[in-house]
Amino acid sequence: MVMDSLWGVFSNDLAIDLGTANTLVYLKGRGIVSCEPSVVAVQKDSKGEMKILAVGKMAKEMLGRTPGTIFAIRPMKDGVIADFEITEEMLRHFITKVHNRKTLVRPRVIVCIPSGITPVERRAVRESAESAGAREIYLIEEPMAAAIGAGLPITDASGNMILDIGGGTTEVAVISLSGIVVSQSIRVAGDKMDEAILQFIKRKYNLLIGERTAESIKIEVGTAYPEETPKTMDVKGRDLVSGIPKTLEINGEEIREAMAEPINTIVETVRITLESTPPELAADIVDKGIVLVGGGALLRNLDVLLREITSLPITIVDDPLSAVVLGAGKVLDDLDLLKLTTVHF
Repeated sequence: MVMDSLWGVFSNDLAIDLGTANTLVYLKGRGIVSCEPSVVAVQKDSKGEMKILAVGKMAKEMLGRTPGTIFAIRPMKDGVIADFEITEEMLRHFITKVHNRKTLVRPRVIVCIPSGITPVERRAVRESAESAGAREIYLIEEPMAAAIGAGLPITDASGNMILDIGGGTTEVAVISLSGIVVSQSIRVAGDKMDEAILQFIKRKYNLLIGERTAESIKIEVGTAYPEETPKTMDVKGRDLVSGIPKTLEINGEEIREAMAEPINTIVETVRITLESTPPELAADIVDKGIVLVGGGALLRNLDVLLREITSLPITIVDDPLSAVVLGAGKVLDDLDLLKLTTVHF
């Protein structure tokens, strides 16, 4: 214990939100020091051995644009590790980048995980963080971290409902007395919306577009609720009939139709969670409403749609993308909260 507290003085403890779309790193005492896409570019040589070329922003630029020997890989899929080795390299890159190696002490790390992952998936996260250079590993469920980051009174005996829409998973949870009372975790989130847009444009216009284009369409013109004057944008892709690149104009209403299925799945998950909530906590939620975090919270008019369907107040936090890692960062600074809300390995 003495050595642990002594090491704590010298090491720079980290909180990592290991997301499907982005990985954010919080350094104790400094705040968020890294926010980069969860993408790794690797090159295979003639012997089949892999070499890491780029991680984060540089690797994302390569998505869909690489020659045969280079692969841009997203090692996280649906909120969990799909490629163990690449995830380990990615974590090592982020830890080395922000951790002051002069201290010679490995950092204590809190990693945010989806609430619905299996024990095997949980162990994979722990082992990846361990191999990447962590001294002590704590795991915190994303809804709990998001609630802390959003400034909700999680230690009170009252219901707080959080909706976290990330890249790979959507988490809905009701939190009271520092614990998750009811939660639902589904593997439908931002990536499924991108995929729905990609398939819609392919089906309707015979135009093939890439993942990054689909994501930019969602950000630019995507909406969850009908608008009086839908936004429009030009989309470039490859014509599947002629094989020639072409440009077409699409509008927000079409994209709303394209994303209807994943959005309805998320709304249905919110409804199921509300139905499972104990009456006393449900009474608290009537007053407080639902708090939205995660990149998906930035989808235009999603709060309007949820307000209409649930008749509850909907609040989007100031910085939805950072809420989870900020919450995990607050836990790093508060030892009592650390014991209450995390699992230690």
